[in-house]
Amino acid sequence: MSLSDQLSALVVQVRKHSKLKPQVAILLGTGLGGVAKKIKADARIPFHELKGMPQATAESHKGELVLGTLAGVPVVAFSGRLHCYEGHSPADVVVPVRLAKALGAKVLIMGSAVGGLNPGYNVGDITVLADHINLMGINPLVGPNDDKVGPRWPDMFNTYDAKLIDLASEVALSQKLNLAKAVYVGVLGPNLETRAEYRMLRNLGGDVVGMSTVPEAIAAVHCGLRTLAFAIVTDRCIADALEPANVPKIIAAANGAEPVLTGLITAILPKI
Repeated sequence: MSLSDQLSALVVQVRKHSKLKPQVAILLGTGLGGVAKKIKADARIPFHELKGMPQATAESHKGELVLGTLAGVPVVAFSGRLHCYEGHSPADVVVPVRLAKALGAKVLIMGSAVGGLNPGYNVGDITVLADHINLMGINPLVGPNDDKVGPRWPDMFNTYDAKLIDLASEVALSQKLNLAKAVYVGVLGPNLETRAEYRMLRNLGGDVVGMSTVPEAIAAVHCGLRTLAFAIVTDRCIADALEPANVPKIIAAANGAEPVLTGLITAILPKI
């Protein structure tokens, strides 16, 4: 079965639950599932009820597709990210992105938890991604291309949509929120990095580091979705001031910033 046929089969299953056509897709990561709770749902579909949908296994990732409205805008939200470190293939990781496009979405909004490489960032800060560096060693576009989904040679010139970034910055300013632009370094995980690796990533130009977002951003460009991505700094990864990682604290930091990010996304949606 071709990729486009696989996506069509998933769309048929989703349409049994809801006919709503989303304008915006929201892909939420660690500690950010609360955004989905704000949606006036037309349907909530666990991933395991959709044949052909990869399953989320990471801690705090629910694994649910939500169709409904947020701030009056039709949306599809994926509460639960998929990661290659869980054993998913790169193509599996980006199924939610491609499914969102197949359902009718034009814009993708992502959120994630990241480590802060930039010494100017503090735990709890929210950043908007301006660019990324792919050090994951994977790419969801490797293999035969399905021209019905996207082109063989997608241009990554405007991976994170400049107009959407400007809009997010304007809304953040109106909310008196400091929203720094960041370069995201994507790594495979699941281990965190060594002191030397953090130093290298910073020297390469990275502001934040995480284990998601890059495959989804590549797939979004490939299938024609405009992308806006936010990242919550949940721990500081400064090589010369490194402390042992505390996963519960990381998740708590993401949860603590979630209401702020929810408010920002909710305010942006009607303006897109």
